[in-house]
Amino acid sequence: MDSEVNSQAANVVPEAREEGELPSSRWSSLRRTLRTRRRQIVLAVLGFLVLPYALIVLYLVEFIHPVSTLMLRDLVLLRGYDRQWVEFDDIAPVLVQSVMMSEDGQFCAHDGVDWGQMRGVVEDALEGESTRGASTIPMQTVKNLYLWNGRSFLRKGMELPLAVVADFVWSKRRMMEIYLNIAEWGDGIYGIEAAARHHFGVSASKLSRRQAALLAVSLPNPKERNAGKPGRGLKRLANLIERRASRSGGYITCLYN
Repeated sequence: MDSEVNSQAANVVPEAREEGELPSSRWSSLRRTLRTRRRQIVLAVLGFLVLPYALIVLYLVEFIHPVSTLMLRDLVLLRGYDRQWVEFDDIAPVLVQSVMMSEDGQFCAHDGVDWGQMRGVVEDALEGESTRGASTIPMQTVKNLYLWNGRSFLRKGMELPLAVVADFVWSKRRMMEIYLNIAEWGDGIYGIEAAARHHFGVSASKLSRRQAALLAVSLPNPKERNAGKPGRGLKRLANLIERRASRSGGYITCLYN
């Protein structure tokens, strides 16, 4: 009798697991994998956010010639580009004056962001009015180096602290040197040396006041505004910037002794 009972017990088959249920060991392995992936994603995001700040410090070294995201895009798409780095002292002062008067008249006074202008933009946006531009040269520089074109709160939120840090770390001369060497002045034309030669057939050091003004006012939209073949509207803007540049001595003290 006992042997019969034992035989029946030996033949008992454990109940089948519910469909879709995983063994505890497999659940533990899956959870470990998910934690690892989550950690990798967090580290990748942190690296993406921290890298621009590390590059700001690296670009203190003057023999390093930074490239912009647009230049990298052209390389990836196998388009190529024209950029010839030129030192700040080899850029005609009239070009520097014209760019400052056109893009950022308070460049020497602010700390990377013109907070007065920025408040005005925020107030206009909250009131539903069309907003005016408030980008400074440091803001445009970090955008060109690390971010992307187009308007978005995300990009602006990343741009502001980068501009403040870059303005703190770099001298004003280094900031202007980098900006003028990565700015776009036409399809595949980057930097003032390539722009001066492309549009006027001269080096950046030989630009005239008129040529400098035309290049400065073409910066906001260099693919539509051709400095070498200006329309009536561009000529009118250049006349205004040319007059302002001629009276800009008090605004450029941080760049020239």
